[in-house]
Amino acid sequence: MTRVTIRHVAEEAGYSVTAVSRYLNKQISLPEQTARRIDEAVAKLNYRPNSLARRLTRGKSETIGFITSDIAYPLFAAIASASEAEAAAHGYSLLMFNSRNLVENEISFLSRIDDLQVEGVLLMTNHSDHGQLAKKINQSGNVVLIDEDVPDADAPRLFADNIAGARIATEHLISAGHRRIAVIAGPEALLSSIERLAGFREAMAGAGISVDEDLILAGPYEEITGETGFSALIDRPEPPTAVFAFADMLAIGAIKMARKRGLKIPEDVSLISFDDIHHAEVLDPPLTTVRQSPEEFGRRGVNMLLDLIREKKPQQAVQRIGVELISRKSVCPPKATGGAGRA
Repeated sequence: MTRVTIRHVAEEAGYSVTAVSRYLNKQISLPEQTARRIDEAVAKLNYRPNSLARRLTRGKSETIGFITSDIAYPLFAAIASASEAEAAAHGYSLLMFNSRNLVENEISFLSRIDDLQVEGVLLMTNHSDHGQLAKKINQSGNVVLIDEDVPDADAPRLFADNIAGARIATEHLISAGHRRIAVIAGPEALLSSIERLAGFREAMAGAGISVDEDLILAGPYEEITGETGFSALIDRPEPPTAVFAFADMLAIGAIKMARKRGLKIPEDVSLISFDDIHHAEVLDPPLTTVRQSPEEFGRRGVNMLLDLIREKKPQQAVQRIGVELISRKSVCPPKATGGAGRA
């Protein structure tokens, strides 16, 4: 079946395509009889305007993009959902891109800004950059960085208060009596890891506790990192009494490994984390973690991007999402003998 176009409507009504287009786009007022003839042609032919094409002729798609490294990652999915809701509230559609954490995919998706398919992009990368991504961001404009940084990119940024979050998590462990605290961090070059490690060190120093560098491990924000990291830590000659995982997915891996090794959390090893992903409270044990709000990320990120699109400068080049400790059941005082021991 042939799709009805505006040209068919113009022929049916007996007017030019330009006149019909301008009338339907509410760019001109026509005499009542002329307008009625066009309306009747539209109804007769059951014409449905191509809204995207119409918007593109005005240089606007009324669509923003959201690039994430892994849409299956619970926190990222929650931020994407919140961003879509906020975009819709402003009359915008949100186009999702899953980059699989590959810089070539991120660069390709950012090209959508260049060809006007999207007016701007919220970017959640999860890897270090050697300049390629920053260069593309600076060429394209209208990009807001969320959660992780891209050094040298000329873009507003929205991050969690990572230092404060790590500090309060570590202080929580210290207040429970722990002194030998291990860390399973994310990738060493990522902003979140750098800042959370700084917050951890700050809290330890504030309590007069020396940091054992052998108890600090790093790797991708994946369950397997939590599993292997936890196993390596409890096999230390002097194992930790508590572990601070820098993301809930790392903590889930740690919980899985604890079960494999016959250890109980928190009786044998306390565990604290960062994110407060959906269902963290139904883990066994319910996870004590630092919450960063995906709803706040979505709301503020979209509004920062719309300010860019409307050529308004953000109030601050770097904005922070507040965090809070959510205390559940994965932390308790250490055993008198200290340490998890081998299992």
